[in-house]
Formats: sequence, structure tokens, C-alpha cells
Amino acid sequence: MFNYLLYGPLVAKVVQSRAWEEGGQKDAWCLHILILCALRGFIHVLWCSYSNMHFLTRTRRILQQGVDFKQIDREWHWDNFIILQGFMACIAYYSFPFLGNLPLWNSKGCIYALLLHVGVSEPLYYWIHRSLHSNYLFKNYHSIHHASAVPQSLTAGNATPLEHLILGLIIGIPTLGVSLVGYGSVVMIYGYILIFDSLRCLGHSNVEVVPHWIFRIFPFLRYLLYTPTYHNLHHKEMDSNFCLFMPLYDALWNTINRKSWELQEKISSGKNAREPDFVFLVHCVDIVSSLHVPLFLRSFVSLPFETRIFLLPLWPLAFVVMLILWVSSKTFMVTSYYLRGRLHHTWCVPRYGFQYFLPFALDGINNHIEDAILKADKTGVKVISLAALNKNEALNGGGTLFVKKHPNLRVRVCHGNTLTAAVIINEIPKDVKEVFLTGATSKLGRAIALYLCRRSVRVLMLTQSTERFQAIQMEAPKEYQSYLVQVTKYQAGQHCKMWVVGKWLTPGQQRWAPPGTHFNQFVVPSIISFRRDCTYGELAAMKLPEDVEGLGTCEYTMPRGVVHACHAGGVVHLLEGWTHHEVGAIDVDKIDPVWQAALKHGLKPV
Repeated sequence: MFNYLLYGPLVAKVVQSRAWEEGGQKDAWCLHILILCALRGFIHVLWCSYSNMHFLTRTRRILQQGVDFKQIDREWHWDNFIILQGFMACIAYYSFPFLGNLPLWNSKGCIYALLLHVGVSEPLYYWIHRSLHSNYLFKNYHSIHHASAVPQSLTAGNATPLEHLILGLIIGIPTLGVSLVGYGSVVMIYGYILIFDSLRCLGHSNVEVVPHWIFRIFPFLRYLLYTPTYHNLHHKEMDSNFCLFMPLYDALWNTINRKSWELQEKISSGKNAREPDFVFLVHCVDIVSSLHVPLFLRSFVSLPFETRIFLLPLWPLAFVVMLILWVSSKTFMVTSYYLRGRLHHTWCVPRYGFQYFLPFALDGINNHIEDAILKADKTGVKVISLAALNKNEALNGGGTLFVKKHPNLRVRVCHGNTLTAAVIINEIPKDVKEVFLTGATSKLGRAIALYLCRRSVRVLMLTQSTERFQAIQMEAPKEYQSYLVQVTKYQAGQHCKMWVVGKWLTPGQQRWAPPGTHFNQFVVPSIISFRRDCTYGELAAMKLPEDVEGLGTCEYTMPRGVVHACHAGGVVHLLEGWTHHEVGAIDVDKIDPVWQAALKHGLKPV
């Protein structure tokens, strides 16, 4: 992030000019350069956000796979070219001081800039770009730009300094050239540079935004403006479509890819979408964490979520978005990835965590979940897995409500809690003889208690409800029922060093655990790591297989490539081809088979 300090001299010059020099206008162009750099970066980020709005662009995406972590890391410093070309602008300004006295507007200048672009910049770029594809230059310079599998607007900035110097020259020919002959203006320079960047982002967007009917009505227009499909073919095949923005020059020198127009028509018609095999249905956790989505900042979402200072000023914006989503009636798609050739989607119910605890909101939430299940069923999805509060027992009985209401569903509804229980159980050392369990009568607590008692582990079940405890105890085999013990106070765990936490613990409640205790938890949100003399486990999760493709987002606070166990449970359900619904109470007898199936398919415990 220290590269942004390179803007410091420009900022200092602007401050000095405004504060101490008469009139404060001598170095106005330093301010213009700063504003242009900010606007250029903003344009690239906006285009990237639009490309990642899967709910808007899914049917017109050119390449269906997502951007993976390797590409995100490779393009992390995509905006360095803006700094470099900002320096070039500074050199031009101090070499030609008259640029500081340009008028605001000159209509002739805009016309001459267009002529210079079409007559000089376009053919010059064409031949330079074509030369960059020669063996030596491609291997040593241009291959970096083509290393990205899925072009996005930020890919446009991922190149070597030599290429960005050349691009700065291409931009400078119309802007500086028109100014040198006396027709330059502030509006012309701003307009040309920002339109230039917008068209670059258009070509790299991976979303076909140009309707094909325009080319049917105006056939010659296809030679005046390239499309994302046209440029994507260049990235894919690299032996054609070398133009900057105008395919006319590819036509003149016979380097147009023959598939360009046919493919553009197909994709622009919205027929390039592929329906997913698996859907993971999530919801927003809180207002700030709702910004942890690809359509906000691609780099931010590629790291595990944590509250950062730069998010705080954006809280009002996120709050307004929350209100919009509150009245929204549609589930939207967030991200996707491929595993074993199957397409996996993450859909989001437009609701936030606190809304699940508002009594008047429950029916509306269930309606959203039901609509998502029916949509998945209609589109041919094989498995839909419910995340977090979407499968709350009090809300819909862990998905039972929807299965009973729609008995003929083809899509399998899966809460994934069987694998969650398996992950928690397998994190408990085999030699443990006693466990203190909170949230003991919950869906997961019940399954964990029944499984552990069969392993001759004494389970201290913290619950005030004797009736619910006895119901669980009666489910255990008679010879193991004595291993289940009801306790009503946290003091009962003061001699037990293995706490399995299914209900949030305050610092005061944690004090009852003896030194050296390990808190293994399945409570959302995670408990605070208050005790330095104890250890704390993370939420149940599994690492996806190594052959996952197109995954570039971290699932909430999880590390890269790691997903919550309920998500992994749905993946296993799909890969195994199981035809039953996994809803309601957890079948204890299926915990071991589900765990073995997960390991068989390459999922790994964290």
C-alpha cells in the first residue's frame, strides 16, 4: 500500500500552491492529475464490480468460470500504471508550462483529438501490439498480461512498465498533440482519458454489453467499436483481434478472428449461461460484513473477513443497501466455482442476521428461502444447501418445512449439519473421557452428545429443560444412557478441559473452565478468546479439494479455499449423488459415512 505515497509530492504541491502562492492557481494541473488518477482508478473498480454482479451478468458472461486467487494476487498492483502515467503527465506539464493555462472547453480540440486517435493512435497501437506477440517480446513482456485466465477490467492494468509507457504514449498523442497546436482544453483531456479507460475496461469486462441488433441495423459499426467478446477472443487465441478499439484495422490487415461476430451474437442474446449443479444459500451476517462480496472490492473479498478502518466510512452506504435489500424480493447470486466439472453457485437471501430474530420477519424470510428452493428446482439444480440461520430449527425445522410443503421436489434440500457434527467430533481427541457441552439440546448438540456417549465419553449436557434432556437420553442405547448427564450450571464444567460450545459464552461464564481448556465451538458468532490460558477452536470447516477452479472469494472469516462444514456437507451430498433430503434432526448413524465420503472426495479437515 506504500506505493500510494508516490502521490505525496503532487499533494504537497497542491497544498503549497493553495496556501502560499498568490492566486493559488499556478499548479492547478497538479490537482487535475490527482483527480484524473482517482477517476481512472474508480472507473476500473466500477467495471470490475459490474462484472462481478452475477445476478445481472450471469447470462451474458463470456467465460463462465470465476477469477481465482492466483489471478487476484497476480493483478494485486493493477493500478501502478495510473501512478506511472501520472508521472508522465507531470513531465509533460513541466515540459510544456502552457498546459496550465488551457481553456475549459474548445470544440475544435475534441474533433482534432478524435482525428488523431483514429488516424495515428489506433494504427500505431495495432502494429505495436502485434509486435508484442512476436516470440521474444511476448515471452519477456506481454505474456504477463495474457497470464490471466478470465479478463476483467483490472486485467487491463496488469502489464509490464514498458507496455504502460507505450500506452501512455498512445494516450498522449491526441491529448498533447491537440494542445501543442493550440486547440487543447481541460474538458478534452479529461474526456479523452476517461473514455479511453472506459473502453479498455469494456473490452476486458468478460460481460457482453453490446447488443447484436445494433450491428444488424448498422453493419459498419462493428468495425468502429470492438466488443468484450471480440477482445476476449484475442486473450484466448492470441493470433487475431489486435486492435485498440476499432476492428477496422484488423480488417485492413486481415487479422479478424472469424468467430467474432457469431460468438458475439450468441453471448449478447443471453444464451451462454450454464445452470449450476449445486447452490449454497447464505445470508448477510451484519451491515459491515455485507461489504465482503466480490461486487465491492475483489481484493478485499479474497482475504478472510475482518473489520478494517476503511470500511467504517462506508457504513452509511452499507446501511442504505441493507434497507434496499430489505424491501427486495429476489435472491441474488454472489459467486461461483467449479469442482469436478460441476458448477457451484452461492446465492444470498437479502436478509441480515438480526432480522432472523424479529418475529414479524420470519414468514418473509421463509418465503425467500422457499422461492430460492423452487427456483433451484426449476432450473435443474441437484442440491441446495442451507447456510447458518437459513436452516434455523425455530424458523423452518432445519428445512423440513419446505420438503413437507413440496414433496415432489427434484432438488435435494440439505442443511449440511451431519458433516458439521462429524467435523466437531473428529476435532475431539480420541482419549478424551469427559466433555462439557453447551447448546446441548440443539440439533448439533443432540447429535454430538449421542455420538460421544456411544464412544463411552461422559457428556455433561448443560440444559435447564429436564424434558428435552430425557428425550435425548432415551434415544441413546440403554448401555450408554448413563454417559449422558444433565447439568444446569457452568460450575459443573470447572474440572473438564474439553468444552464443546453451542451457546455463546460471556467472559464470566468462561472463567469456570479450568486452565488448559480447549473451547471447541459451533456457535455463531464465535465466542471471544478471553482466556489466555485456554485454546479456542474455529467454526467447523473443511478445505475444498485442490482441483477447485475459479474460486476467488473467502467465505466470511474462513481462510482461502476453506468453507463452512455445512457448505462442504452439501458438496459431498452432490458428489456422492445421494437422493435423500438432509433436513430436520441429524441421523447419528450417518455421521461416520458422511465423514468418510468427505475425505474420499478430497475435502480435508482444517
